[in-house]
Amino acid sequence: MLLEKTTRMNFLYDFYQSLLTDKQRSYMHLYYLDDHSLGEIAGEYEISRQAVYDNIRRTEAMLEEYENKLRLLEKFQQRQVVMDKLQQVILAESVNTEEAFELIAQLKESD
Repeated sequence: MLLEKTTRMNFLYDFYQSLLTDKQRSYMHLYYLDDHSLGEIAGEYEISRQAVYDNIRRTEAMLEEYENKLRLLEKFQQRQVVMDKLQQVILAESVNTEEAFELIAQLKESD
């Protein structure tokens, strides 16, 4: 579960980081991408661990809210599934062009 949450937060951060403040970006980057502890971040910014924790939790909630409204991660994941299927169809010994065109149409619809 922890790894899944970390992976999800990293994806959400990638998609929505430009909507965050500099401080939010810095805390999230240090915590999720650089794997710093709350204590290490608190020491670097000379604030309490609780302040870092609260900021990270609020930022996580914001990222989830952005995803609920904009669905960039969901659309990305859907496109990945379709592209994987398309790659399998193309690499098959007998290419099914009808199926390939159908998958391409799905990709176009997802945007």
